[in-house]
Amino acid sequence: MPVLSSASEGSELRLMWRNTRMVVLCAISAALYAAVLVPFKVIPLIPGVTEMRPANAIPIVCSFLFGPAAAWGSAIGNMIGDFFGGVSPGDIFGFAANLAYGWIPYKVWEVIGNGESPISLSPVGIAKYVFACLCASVLCADLVGYGDNVLVIRPFWLLGNVVVFNNMISALLLSPFILWEVYPRVKKGRLLYQDVMPEIPSRPFAMKTLGLAMLVVGSGGAWAFGNLISTNRWQPPFLPASMITVPYDKPVMIVVGPLILLAFAGLLMM
Repeated sequence: MPVLSSASEGSELRLMWRNTRMVVLCAISAALYAAVLVPFKVIPLIPGVTEMRPANAIPIVCSFLFGPAAAWGSAIGNMIGDFFGGVSPGDIFGFAANLAYGWIPYKVWEVIGNGESPISLSPVGIAKYVFACLCASVLCADLVGYGDNVLVIRPFWLLGNVVVFNNMISALLLSPFILWEVYPRVKKGRLLYQDVMPEIPSRPFAMKTLGLAMLVVGSGGAWAFGNLISTNRWQPPFLPASMITVPYDKPVMIVVGPLILLAFAGLLMM
């Protein structure tokens, strides 16, 4: 039976700060992300909303390589990039969104990977890779879309869809090629997070599977309901009509918020 350390679930995000090599890998992940992110700030995809982000390939790659160090690196690297694009209250949600974006891929792979390498070219391996990236992209989009809608900056449907598209383009067209080149070398150098931080607590497979189900239901539900409410295609019947008005910030907060919390609860169980 696997034995949990005295730390709580999800504790690798805290434990890694006690490991000097993981802190260095976090700094490398953040620097790489910011270095690619900042130059493309001048090439907007949607002016005033988002820009071209080939840098989004970096958190996916680093997640499979460096695990929790990539989660923090993704959040910190995005925060550095935000300083060059203008700081706003929505950046708080951007920090959490990018933390999830760098955290989810390796956690999902631990559940569905069955010991297979993330650079496997088998049809099943490719499908698993796409699924892991999609889980990360959707929760990232949920957090950004939710934050902007609740703060009455932009409607959920705008960033809730643009972020998924942007993330998946990078994850599918750029990340695999980088992984194919880098993963074998990092593994040979014993710098994968499993080698650098073997003290990461192990959880029962049933718990991790339940956590993955909660992550999928929570993030998928948040994305679906966020889109339906913010486009006025569905009006929650349990809310008074006075609350269901443009910009739909209150219904989005009430309906989408708990689903995002469900997704994070599942992530903590994995």
